[in-house]
Amino acid sequence: MLILEDECIIAMLLARVLTDMGHGVAGIVSSVAGALVAVERSRPDLMIVDVRLRDGSGILAVREIIRSGFVPHIFVSGDDCRSLALRPGSAALEKPYRDTDLAEAIQRVLSVVLICGAGQ
Repeated sequence: MLILEDECIIAMLLARVLTDMGHGVAGIVSSVAGALVAVERSRPDLMIVDVRLRDGSGILAVREIIRSGFVPHIFVSGDDCRSLALRPGSAALEKPYRDTDLAEAIQRVLSVVLICGAGQ
């Protein structure tokens, strides 16, 4: 799993929550460029992506990443996420969210990908 989050404390807390849930965290990156490199190195099975980054857009980063192959992803944002155009294998959560909301989103996204091969 790859975390794309530019707030260090939030990224570290999210990594701990994911680890406690039993997920492996392959990396934490804080920039669009960092995300592109990290995905190239080790194709993650899931990405947790902050919509707004200091150096750009998490949405645009995901668009660039999935050009070379779909990676399931969950967008997180402090803004209303209902307007995001989501495809199978993706979800969106509004901050603040509960750990149970995150767990449900992960399960939903990964189950769609496993069942349908979404985006592939």
